[in-house]
Amino acid sequence: MSEGNKQLITGKSIILRLEIDTNRIRFSDIVSAIADEGGDLVAIDVIQTKQELSIRDLTVNVADTLFTSKIVDKIKELDGVALVNVSDRTFLLHLGGKIETKLKSPIQNRDDLSRVYTPDVARVCLAIKEDPRKAYSLTIKRNTVAVVSDGTAVLGLGNIGPYAAMPVMEGKAMLFKQFADVDAFPVCLDTQDTEEIIRTIKAIAPAFGGINLEDIASPRCFEIEERLKRELDIPVFHDDQHGTAVVLYAGLISALKLVGKSIDSIKVVVCGIGAAGIACSKILLAAGVKELIGVDRDGALVSGRNYDNPMWAWYAENTNPNKTTGSLQEVLAGADVFIGVSAAGLLKREDVLSMAADPIVFAMANPNPEIRPEEIEDIAAVVATGRSDYPNQINNVLCFPGIFRGALDCRATDINEEMKLAAAEAIASVITDEERNKLYVIPSAFNQKVAKLIRDRVVEAAIRTGVARRIPREYR
Repeated sequence: MSEGNKQLITGKSIILRLEIDTNRIRFSDIVSAIADEGGDLVAIDVIQTKQELSIRDLTVNVADTLFTSKIVDKIKELDGVALVNVSDRTFLLHLGGKIETKLKSPIQNRDDLSRVYTPDVARVCLAIKEDPRKAYSLTIKRNTVAVVSDGTAVLGLGNIGPYAAMPVMEGKAMLFKQFADVDAFPVCLDTQDTEEIIRTIKAIAPAFGGINLEDIASPRCFEIEERLKRELDIPVFHDDQHGTAVVLYAGLISALKLVGKSIDSIKVVVCGIGAAGIACSKILLAAGVKELIGVDRDGALVSGRNYDNPMWAWYAENTNPNKTTGSLQEVLAGADVFIGVSAAGLLKREDVLSMAADPIVFAMANPNPEIRPEEIEDIAAVVATGRSDYPNQINNVLCFPGIFRGALDCRATDINEEMKLAAAEAIASVITDEERNKLYVIPSAFNQKVAKLIRDRVVEAAIRTGVARRIPREYR
């Protein structure tokens, strides 16, 4: 959902329920009609059959909704076929939501009822009142994260509001559970007021062991995260910023090994200085990059200039040590690494040709990258994107489950830069020197080693930097 995978996936499956008069039409005619309109029939289920009537569900893969409409229209024209229903498998998956709560222990009698609720639960409540730290051992706080959004920057959809954002947040909760056994709950807020968002999250924080901010528009996302990090004693992590940054750095570690360059000697150009671009830049600076230049609409950010955006002002003062000026094309000359978190088509083949030998291109704009990999596959040493249909996908799902697993296990008060660096190094370590090649510098989101490795490295970093309130048994 790079999260996790931050792109709009157009391909899908539909299910057509048809009543077929077997005396008036052959099934092969139906199959041909579907194929003629761009559909790929992949499954047939018989629902009911009589001597002259057959009801069947046909599962059809289509490239996009345009083909669905054409297929439906074609089916309606066929003599002897009645279209009962069209179901989209993606919509079916979302019926009633995608997550649910379950009991860890069933309530089977009055004794159980008294212990989980009243009157015996009072003893547990009083124990927590006497020592609030016991909330971590006696409530769901120990293993629960709130996935919080205001719906202002959802996927490639933009400001679609809290109701429409819920399916994405539910999906994020599924990924937490699937990859790291973290219980997560979606919380979509019906406000875009910065102060109200901060106040609301602080008010619900006692129930959670961590806060994952998601799809909150820039620049408000910076203040919301920074304030919450200062004012809460649980980790707060804006995944659109830091998840992207962690996975990007993991890919860069592998890519630099492949081309034999050291991180302190490279020139990096970052295109798009929004939430993700700033977070990517911060982690690269922390990792040792010396020459990093940020480029946005008006060209390279340079210290000494006045910027209305306070984050741009900070960025200009902390990057571009040589005060290089100019457009993206001008500052990219001689660069070793291009990092794009901007918009489709901004990078051209000629721009990559102007870069240093063995250029590394991370074109992560979604749904379409700054340049398509096939345009530069013969001249770039490594190309990565945010898409799942190209090699080297920069996918946030590689990061956030493991990083929260580690933070929860050591009851961290923060997810600091050292923990993020540790997470990136853990992801990169999954790929061995023998496995590494230009098409494989980042592991798959489904690699089962990743979350555990991140968890261990994050716990170690938290202990080392003094933000761990609990030392897991294996580290004592």
